[in-house]
Amino acid sequence: MKTLQNQTLLYDEDCPLCQVYTTGFIKAKMLDENGRKSYCELSENEQAFVDVNRASNEIALIDNQNKTVLYGIDSLLKVIGFSFPLIEKTGNLKPIKFFLKKLYSFVSYNRKVIIPGKINKDIKLQCIPDFNYKYRLLFIGFATAITSIVLYHYAALLPVLPQAGSTREVLIALGQLAFQSLFMLKYDKKTILNYAGNLMTVSLLGSLVLLPVLILQAVVTIPENITLIWFAVTAFIMFMEHFRRIKILQLPKYLCFTWVAYRVIILLLILNL
Repeated sequence: MKTLQNQTLLYDEDCPLCQVYTTGFIKAKMLDENGRKSYCELSENEQAFVDVNRASNEIALIDNQNKTVLYGIDSLLKVIGFSFPLIEKTGNLKPIKFFLKKLYSFVSYNRKVIIPGKINKDIKLQCIPDFNYKYRLLFIGFATAITSIVLYHYAALLPVLPQAGSTREVLIALGQLAFQSLFMLKYDKKTILNYAGNLMTVSLLGSLVLLPVLILQAVVTIPENITLIWFAVTAFIMFMEHFRRIKILQLPKYLCFTWVAYRVIILLLILNL
């Protein structure tokens, strides 16, 4: 593995994914031992030639000798491409690079709702991405679609629930967003959408917890009691994760109770209609 020397990646220390792949680059010797650095540790000299705002949205690769910087996909392609030139050449093809940039932006602008963290007000320089309405709405739509598909198939395993089309699951997910928003009318749009992103991440998490049962069901027949118990366990995990995020976001705890109330109301409607 060829090592890219005198290059430093700036990473978001509060982002587990950023920590994993930057550490991976160093362990694989694609970067030298000084090949990564926390964004909040940027020196004043480095801030003179690093676009601090852009670096909070796109991981920056600093050339320590030439004092130049690459951002986002360009920085990652350079690191990977130094060891695997074919990957860099392929990644730089216009249609592929266009897709990679959009995918990178989709993850980067939503990383704080995927994995939220407390804001440390004592740190002046913090790696917080700009709020992007387009990518936030795309994430909410993506999470809604995945959640609806998984719940539609899982509902077929629960005999207590009447069967319905996938449209029902989509409406339930969107209804949850609308219902919770009613209790946040005093907040601004960004706060509401930030909460909505976290809310859908919780739903997406629940879908991922249910997914193994769906996969296993394709191989063996799972008893109905097991599917019901697993569904209840998933709901509990989702509640605890929702509660944890409410605390991090410093939002009122009654949102946890309205979250439960909505699901109880929907369940009663499904069973009685």
